[in-house]
Amino acid sequence: MASVEQPKILTIDSSSLAGSVALCQGETLIAESLLNAQRTHSDTLLKQVDLLLAEADWTLSDLDLLAAVIGPGSFTGLRIGIATIKGLAEVLAKPVVGISSLQMLAMNLPLVQLPICTFLDARKKEVYSQLFEWSAAGPVPIADARVLPPEELLNQLQGEVALVGDGVPLYRHLITQVLGERAHLPVSSTHQPRAAQAGWLAGRAYAKGAVTTAAELLPTYIRPSDAELHKGVQPAHG
Repeated sequence: MASVEQPKILTIDSSSLAGSVALCQGETLIAESLLNAQRTHSDTLLKQVDLLLAEADWTLSDLDLLAAVIGPGSFTGLRIGIATIKGLAEVLAKPVVGISSLQMLAMNLPLVQLPICTFLDARKKEVYSQLFEWSAAGPVPIADARVLPPEELLNQLQGEVALVGDGVPLYRHLITQVLGERAHLPVSSTHQPRAAQAGWLAGRAYAKGAVTTAAELLPTYIRPSDAELHKGVQPAHG
């Protein structure tokens, strides 16, 4: 399929409680809707997609690319969002892109000169984290994604660092206790993940030809789900 210069992109993020759906054209946000991902099922998610398409005066067939945030994050939420995008991509015969939830979060701190440490609540007194540096192409990972206790992570950080994610307000006291003035904490609204940011990353991936098929779109869990732990198996991916 030939690429277009300003692709019309549908992006779904259901990786956390604060889910969202966005329509972008190239790097321009056209419409976005926030939702409670933990209360969202595939049918209500599709209704939200229909509402946004109507707002933008687009149809499903107008879309050039479908993108899903693939984690790490809520196991149930990820399955719903990814299944929705996979289903649409198969019906429409459109390419897909999977976007890291941690890279999406790092997008909330544009042009920051410090290393960016994403700090996403993973429950069970752990956080999902990854270090990024900002470049012309957006946030570039400089370390692997990990899941570990917040104090252990903080003790490993060197120098000044900007932290972003819903784990920041949750562990703010611990962060300031361990890092002191080395921690740069943005305003609370910055910790909200947004599908619009993932859509921007998806557009960049599309421009480079870094797209895949629906069958190849897989979640990134990092750690096993509770069900997998009971079975003694490894995470499905990541």
